[in-house]
Amino acid sequence: MGHIQRDMKKITLIAGILGLTGVALGAFGAHALKDHLAGMGYTSTWEKAVLYHLLHAVALFALIRSPVESWHQNSRLAGCWGLGVVLFSGSLYAIALGGPRWLGPITPVGGLFLIAGWALVISDALRKKVAS
Repeated sequence: MGHIQRDMKKITLIAGILGLTGVALGAFGAHALKDHLAGMGYTSTWEKAVLYHLLHAVALFALIRSPVESWHQNSRLAGCWGLGVVLFSGSLYAIALGGPRWLGPITPVGGLFLIAGWALVISDALRKKVAS
């Protein structure tokens, strides 16, 4: 298996894991944790974590359809988005469940990784030549 196939497999796996956990955590928050989150005032925090979680799972899944010449870039992008979801959404989930206050500063670090991933998308688009 070549490096492109390994990258495709890795990105597919990351997208699948993020998609599965995003849906599961969304359902868990809407049902099992509904009263707890509402009582603590963290329903919107949980929902924001799920939104960013699932949005980036779908975006990663879309990478699988991108041209082969972009796979080195896509591997970096997958790393940014994967780590961004873990830090951003993960810290919000933990905060909503009553986690320690020191988790608060981790959320924007995760957000920076998500933004960095989108910056890579822009950079890749600007570097590509348009066929005339």
